[in-house]
Amino acid sequence: MDAGETIYEVTLDVDASIRADFLNWLRPHIAEICALPGFLGADLHETRDPAPAAGRTALCVRYRLRDAAALEAYLRDHAPRMRADGLARFAGKFEASRRVMRILPR
Repeated sequence: MDAGETIYEVTLDVDASIRADFLNWLRPHIAEICALPGFLGADLHETRDPAPAAGRTALCVRYRLRDAAALEAYLRDHAPRMRADGLARFAGKFEASRRVMRILPR
């Protein structure tokens, strides 16, 4: 992966019936991830357009990382455990997709 600031985006499609519980779990989950080496911060968004399907909530977390090596370390050393926690709590009630972007110089 290239060097330079990296964005790790997690898009979440959540059953609306668990929205409050999911957000109560997600906020500290984000904080835990942001405390790891190489993370610079994160923003939590609710997606409005395109609108989620009926009975669903669409969320997006955009993590900023120092570089691709920090993301690789997270994916290797922490992601399996952290993802398993969410799946254990909310199995079948949400779906996640991910993408990685590199910030281009201006």
